[in-house]
Amino acid sequence: MKEIKIGKVSKYFVHPEAAAIELEGGVKVGDTIHIKGHTTDFEQEIESMQIENEPVKEAKSGDSIGIKVKERVRPHDLVYKVIE
Repeated sequence: MKEIKIGKVSKYFVHPEAAAIELEGGVKVGDTIHIKGHTTDFEQEIESMQIENEPVKEAKSGDSIGIKVKERVRPHDLVYKVIE
């Protein structure tokens, strides 16, 4: 499996367990991402995402998105898109 870096975590929200991610690559709902950092390392599918509290299906480089995450993430964790 190949991975390409698409951004990094800028903020983590404890409730509702969501991450703000600054994108440098495109991503869409249904993509699998890998979040990796000093103490973070997991993969998950993007089930939904938002830009400025509005639901979107896809986002591009330069966008700041919010997604629900299944584990705690930290600022500066790197986000990769998993390519099958």
